[in-house]
Amino acid sequence: MNITNDVVWLGFLGSLVAGSMTILGAAGVWFVRQLSESLEDTLLSAAAGVMLAASVFSLLLPGIEHAGSLGHSDSTSVLIVLAGMMLGATLLAVIYRYTPHEYFNSQLPGANPQALKRIWLFVLAITLHNFPEGMAVGVGYARGDIQNGLALTLGIGLQNIPEGLAVAVAVLAAGYTRIFAFLTATASGLIEPLGGLLGATLVSFSLPLLPWVLGGAAGAMLYIISNEIIPQTHSRGHASAATFSLLGGFSIMTYLDIVLG
Repeated sequence: MNITNDVVWLGFLGSLVAGSMTILGAAGVWFVRQLSESLEDTLLSAAAGVMLAASVFSLLLPGIEHAGSLGHSDSTSVLIVLAGMMLGATLLAVIYRYTPHEYFNSQLPGANPQALKRIWLFVLAITLHNFPEGMAVGVGYARGDIQNGLALTLGIGLQNIPEGLAVAVAVLAAGYTRIFAFLTATASGLIEPLGGLLGATLVSFSLPLLPWVLGGAAGAMLYIISNEIIPQTHSRGHASAATFSLLGGFSIMTYLDIVLG
């Protein structure tokens, strides 16, 4: 197996592990029937904090460093990665604009067709944003940088746990069985290996693309944090708790990145 195949294989496996941690959260549906609004906002904010730190320390900064190793000046390196970040955010914004979805909310009654539609749009939203997360993990291994990839795998995997629980509880609240809720939440996380495979494959064939792809993955994740998670977690009277939860998630991911990276 050559180095190119090694990188692609590591990116795929890393994103598969991260996506599979959704199963841990989904398993909570056997013990929890409904999340309180405060707990849901706290858990999702912690996930946002992990994503925020991963975007900065595992994607943007390594992207700038790699652009410099390609011979670009400091200024050009920063501009390349920031351009990639804006492109990634724009692409996800376009996808969200033309794909129906629902903001995070597991408190959706399942008594009528409209509520059922909102629940499935919520599941779609989670599934959509898992793709760039998987891509972020995939490109994290792009230069054979196992330590950086491992930090991303653990960080993204940790934030998948509350998301898996939120999806499973939402589907259960709609009147579906626990096993169906569990399987649905599990499936929502398994799109991540596809993103990981794409990201690792892109940069393995063209290293000059790496700063752009790292920036793009970061931009997509930052868009999710700003457009989806923060507005939702600050809209129900738990803004202070959500803020400190986000800082907690940011701290955990920062620690993982420094210690493992």
